[in-house]
Amino acid sequence: MSNIGIDLGTNTTLIYVKDKGVVLKEPTVVAFDKDLDKIVEIGEEAKVMLGRTPGNIVAVKPVVRGVISDYTTTEKLLKYFIRKAVGRNFFGKRPRISISVPSGITEVEKRAVEEVTYNAGARDVTILEVPVAAAIGAGVDISRPVGNLIVDIGGGTTDIAVVSMGGTVISSSSKVAGGDFDEAIGRYVRKKYNLLIGEKTEEEIKLNIGTCYKRPENISLDISGRDLVTGLPKTITITSDETEEALREQTGQIVDAIHSVLEITPPELAADISDRGIVLTGGGALLHGLEQLIEEKTGITTLTAEEALSAVVIGTGKYNDYISDQRI
Repeated sequence: MSNIGIDLGTNTTLIYVKDKGVVLKEPTVVAFDKDLDKIVEIGEEAKVMLGRTPGNIVAVKPVVRGVISDYTTTEKLLKYFIRKAVGRNFFGKRPRISISVPSGITEVEKRAVEEVTYNAGARDVTILEVPVAAAIGAGVDISRPVGNLIVDIGGGTTDIAVVSMGGTVISSSSKVAGGDFDEAIGRYVRKKYNLLIGEKTEEEIKLNIGTCYKRPENISLDISGRDLVTGLPKTITITSDETEEALREQTGQIVDAIHSVLEITPPELAADISDRGIVLTGGGALLHGLEQLIEEKTGITTLTAEEALSAVVIGTGKYNDYISDQRI
């Protein structure tokens, strides 16, 4: 059976199959019927239910900040996604699975990921730290004794690491990530306009006009929600300049976390990073202006990987081949 790479993210799960590429990208969401005590939907179908379900059906995210919070549900979600990605004959041919984890999680949390992956049908499991996977997926040659600074901004965590000679030299994991961008926008709208908006609208604002660096042109978007004063539906116009203000604290914390890693990086590796630049991966890296902000605050050239959203899962899927190449 082909090697499989899994990026089990807080918001999105991606699966990579050798020789096929990324074959699945679905929300890490499960819809659960409390009355019947059973799962109703998983993935995209479950996400549609968020905020729209009757009292007996709850849409839950079983992975929080890159860590499994609901073991049984995560196992069922993984089984479903793997079967969907590689076909129903999957369980007759148990595959080798590499799965990524945030660099800051504990050994107990790593073991939980390993165990749930075995129970989901793996023959062999390799646990891989997100920055190493992201570097491989971004096309960085991490086998050489040269320092590379990788910043992966996922939905629940931001992983920052100096990678060299196939592994992490220094790493840091921040709890500020893409999901916090959405929440910060929601809080801003609630505070300034007394308007309550849903998760989907928060994300829509971030993707369409969100920025952390002043745009040349101040663009706007009409959004709707519930007026907290009257309780009635209401539509307002929000601008990109407002999103820059809303996201200032969160993006500032990510820049500070990068600074902290650079401050403890050995001089030789720091010189390499200065020459080679900083590589951004993850969905959060696509926030407009993030490259410019980090470059301005660190003085180091910053680039976003071509396949930023898929870099971690691509690297996870290619890891076993990468290791085999190093042994030749």
